[in-house]
Amino acid sequence: MQNYGKAKLVEEKVFKDPVHRYIHVRDQVIWDLISTKEFQRLRRVRQLGTTYLVFHGAEHSRFNHSLGVYEIVRRIVDDIFSGRPDWDENERLVVLCAALLHDLGHGPFSHAFENVFHTDHEYYTRQILLGNTEVNDVLNRVSEGFPEKVAQVIEKTYPNETVVSLISSQIDADRMDYLQRDAYYTGVSYGHFDMERILRVMRPRKNKVVIKASGMHAVEDYIMSRYQMYLQVYFHPVSRSAEVVLNHILKRVKQLSIEGYQFAVEPTHFKPFFKGQISLEDYLSLDEYILYTYFQSWMKEKDPILSDLCSRFVNRNLFKYANLNPEEDPEKFNQIKNLLVEAGMDPDYYLYHDCTSDLPYDFYRPGEESTRIPIFLEKPNGEIRELSQESLVVDAIAGRIKTDHKVYYPKELLNRGKGSHIKQELLEALRSK
Repeated sequence: MQNYGKAKLVEEKVFKDPVHRYIHVRDQVIWDLISTKEFQRLRRVRQLGTTYLVFHGAEHSRFNHSLGVYEIVRRIVDDIFSGRPDWDENERLVVLCAALLHDLGHGPFSHAFENVFHTDHEYYTRQILLGNTEVNDVLNRVSEGFPEKVAQVIEKTYPNETVVSLISSQIDADRMDYLQRDAYYTGVSYGHFDMERILRVMRPRKNKVVIKASGMHAVEDYIMSRYQMYLQVYFHPVSRSAEVVLNHILKRVKQLSIEGYQFAVEPTHFKPFFKGQISLEDYLSLDEYILYTYFQSWMKEKDPILSDLCSRFVNRNLFKYANLNPEEDPEKFNQIKNLLVEAGMDPDYYLYHDCTSDLPYDFYRPGEESTRIPIFLEKPNGEIRELSQESLVVDAIAGRIKTDHKVYYPKELLNRGKGSHIKQELLEALRSK
């Protein structure tokens, strides 16, 4: 189709959205991408993985998050940047497509799945964009080499850094959508900030996006919202417990398959992953609906570990946790391990040390390379300053990594300890939170 990249829909399409109210689609390319089977698959992958087992409303998908990121970028390039001298209008479509497709390669329960099978969602995003897919077919209709341009934006190798900043920086459309969306669906208040104000004071400058200094306090609020969401939602210990159980289910299935165990319900979809010979079709055939079907079937498997772990996950009978860093207290960790062995439980599947950390804001370090594009403020005289140089609030938390250690174990151990020879101080340590 000639000029396909500039083609507009006869009538604008609108999605109702609880965060942005409306998501507007005017470009034929965007509408066609949304209709592809690879993008529709994102409806079957939750945005927050196992978090729905803690916050029951967190059932939203990567599909509606991706639409949200697209809508924020559309507003920026159409309403804020359009007509400004430092913005190239020819970049509009590539950044809109990158915003829409940035999460395309995520698998079911993304992080747990990646940990066990050593897959990389960024790699599969690129494969979907450039491979034999409906998405690639749509992008190729725009122009030769257009899929590669979209892939470069998502990979952060695109030469126009302003375009990359809109998708991947410390104040990008991705973060602005998921903070508000995750807050809405989890029912918490931490993720809310004044996005309207931030968008109003965004400006394109050569190779960067800047925020007018008058909007600094709205940015501070955004930084603190992100900090609180990580502590209260993303790193919630019960959600992490569910991810531990899920991780161990996949680990057990992989081990049983290697040992030649005869499954009552064969893990057909997983076999390419066991062999490390994964085609794009194999990868795209998996979603969370399929995993749940397997888990419910495996609750009846003869292998007691797999059966038990699947039952725990499906019925939300999760592991308990203790605030313990095995590196600082290896003796106590070994006591717990011995207790598991005494109870007839394999520590490889019933004991896990989990460590989470987050950097609320990564400040600019002259002379050092950073993968995180900092936030720049533009003062009234035109001088551009990095955020932590101007904000006392951000300076107080910049570069400070918050780390949390937890040890997860079956709650049955607590009951087993009552009236036995197990030391009381160990039980107290296990109960601590």
